[in-house]
Amino acid sequence: MIKCRPMSTKRSYADGCAAAHALDLIGERWSLLIVRELMLGPKRFTDLRTGLGRISANVLTQRLGELEAAGIVVRRRLPPPGGMAYDLSPWGRELEPILLQLVRWGVRSPGFVRGAPLGVDAMVLSMRALFAPGAAAGRDTRVRLVLDDQPFSARVASGRLDVRRQGPADPEAEATLDTSPTTLLHLAYGAADPDTAVAAGLARISGERAALDRFLGCFRVPDLAD
Repeated sequence: MIKCRPMSTKRSYADGCAAAHALDLIGERWSLLIVRELMLGPKRFTDLRTGLGRISANVLTQRLGELEAAGIVVRRRLPPPGGMAYDLSPWGRELEPILLQLVRWGVRSPGFVRGAPLGVDAMVLSMRALFAPGAAAGRDTRVRLVLDDQPFSARVASGRLDVRRQGPADPEAEATLDTSPTTLLHLAYGAADPDTAVAAGLARISGERAALDRFLGCFRVPDLAD
C-alpha cells in the first residue's frame, strides 16, 4: 500500500471518487506538465524551468513539494558530476499512458493550434502518443535524433516505437536528424519536407536518408473531433 505524506496545498475536491482524489494530486496548474518533463528521466531544477518556460521558481518549488509529498516525485543524486535532481517514482511513472492519451485527446480539439512551438520532451512524448503501428508495418529502422542539442535514440521494430535519451553517439543508428522540436513536429506529422528543411538551415541529416524517411512515415495525427 502506498502511503502519502500530507499535501502542502489546502485545495481539495473533498469527493470520495478516486478520480477526484487523482485531480487533488495532479490537477493544480503546472503539476501534470512537471510530470511530462520528468517522464523521460530525472532533471535538475534549472532544467525543469527551462523545459517549462513560463513557470516561476516559486511555483515550481511549490508544485515539486506537493508532488513529492504525494509520492509522485522523488529526489535523487545524479551520477558524476553529480548534483540533485527530481525524478518520477515508479507510481508516478504509471501516469505515462494517461499523459499520452491526453495528447491524443487534446490534439483532436478544434481549438488546438496545431504546429505551434513546443519543447523537447513534449515533442518526444507526442511522438510516443501519435505513433501509428499500422503505418509502421515494414518500416523497421533506427535513427538518432538531436533536438536542440539533446540526443535521443529512436527505434521502430515490429510495429513498436522505442525512443529514449541517448549518449553522444548511437553506433546502431542508420541516420541522424539534427533539428529543433518544432521542425521535427512538422516533419513527422506531414507538414514539411526534409529537403526543404535542410535547404532552409532548419535541419541537418546524415546517414541513410531512406531510413529517416521510413521513421518519419510512422506517425499519424488523428482527425478533429466532431
